[in-house]
Amino acid sequence: MTIEFYKNGSRRISNGFTLLEIIVSISIIAVVLPAIYRMHFQTISTNQIARFHVIAPLLAQKRMALVERTSFTDIANESGDFGDNFPGFTWSVSINDVESEILGNVANDLKKLDVTVSFNDEMTYSIRTYRLIR
Repeated sequence: MTIEFYKNGSRRISNGFTLLEIIVSISIIAVVLPAIYRMHFQTISTNQIARFHVIAPLLAQKRMALVERTSFTDIANESGDFGDNFPGFTWSVSINDVESEILGNVANDLKKLDVTVSFNDEMTYSIRTYRLIR
């Protein structure tokens, strides 16, 4: 809005915006909006990563507990998903023998148990434990 003064002291108020004001406001919007969109995308991405790092260890510990309750001889290398409660999350379990010269015959009874939790094949979380099975 501009105010124009005449020589006799009266003033005239013209409604509307000048071209310069419109160009300045559009340039400010053009600079600010991409920064806001970038910040919003980073927030969503960070939220998804943080969610994975909270949920994956809990799911891995749950799967580890289920495996430890069953007989190790019944489990080979298995994999699956967590159902509709955790879409996109998958798990895999592998049980391997441990070979060690230092442990000698004890290594024959020692098993290495690995549990891996993945989210959309992009992020993975793994835990490992060893169990003595006689």
